Amino acid sequence: MQAWYNGAWWLWLARPLEWLFRCLTALRRQLYTSGLLSCYRADKPVVIVGNITVGGSGKTPIVIALVEALQAQGIAVGVVSRGYGASAGVFPHTVCDTSTSADCGDEPLLIYRRTRCPCVVAPSRPAAVRALLANFAVDVVISDDGLQHYALARDMEIAVLDARVGVGNGFCLPAGPLREPVSRLQSVDYVLYRGSDDPLNGVYYEHDCLVNLVTGEQRPVAVVAIGKSIVALAGIGQPAQFFESLLRLGFETEQCVFPDHHAYSAADLAGLGDKPIIMTEKDAVKCREIAGGNSWYLRIDARLPRALPEAVAALVRT
Repeated sequence: MQAWYNGAWWLWLARPLEWLFRCLTALRRQLYTSGLLSCYRADKPVVIVGNITVGGSGKTPIVIALVEALQAQGIAVGVVSRGYGASAGVFPHTVCDTSTSADCGDEPLLIYRRTRCPCVVAPSRPAAVRALLANFAVDVVISDDGLQHYALARDMEIAVLDARVGVGNGFCLPAGPLREPVSRLQSVDYVLYRGSDDPLNGVYYEHDCLVNLVTGEQRPVAVVAIGKSIVALAGIGQPAQFFESLLRLGFETEQCVFPDHHAYSAADLAGLGDKPIIMTEKDAVKCREIAGGNSWYLRIDARLPRALPEAVAALVRT
């Protein structure tokens, strides 16, 4: 994956395959937009929060922040998701207090626990939306990812990019990180840049607190709270930014990287020694039952451009 962002010359050898991928992607989209393939339109507004790159771009904290901003205005929000790695057996699956990350995926479980809004998971986005609207009174549906799932009609599209790495080398798969050409960004309603403080389209993260996985105790995000020398654990798409944020806060980190969406076992944590462990909140939803008393997660809040929640609220009002 790093080759896509480092300008590796040998990726030019994959350009013929990239051309084929572009053609198939354009054909698929055209089949939906022309009506040759069926598209489900819900009777409530649908907002997609997705991206055109593979790997993590920070969508989930943005979904959480958007849900919370709408809830603060009295708007009932429901969330649908593919639920990467979900194995509930029967779909659609409604996330509840007894759901595990194995049932519904780590990101939907995190969204549900943070916002308490209805959250339905299914490989088919239309099936998830139908189940959500059949069982809950919501004013708007937010899809966590799904920009390329054209079987679901949408009223607003929000694309998220990392401000630092952008679109990489600008090539589509397999020569680059793009699921669709860069030109696709011209057709979305908002392009948000994670890590930017631009008031119009920037999204930045604020550190809220450290939360103990066992007791739920909250402490300030500071070296004096748990000690300077820690193990920093991450199983996310772009762990480097998480590690860098801890270094900027003054921690001395022993970095431990797992694959994105990793299914943790007790053995994964047992070999990390006696130092305090700080992990992401996404990892924490999978580690709570196996973590020791020295395990903490960094709770963060995404700060959205002020106009974005208002634009979504306007969909509901109209």
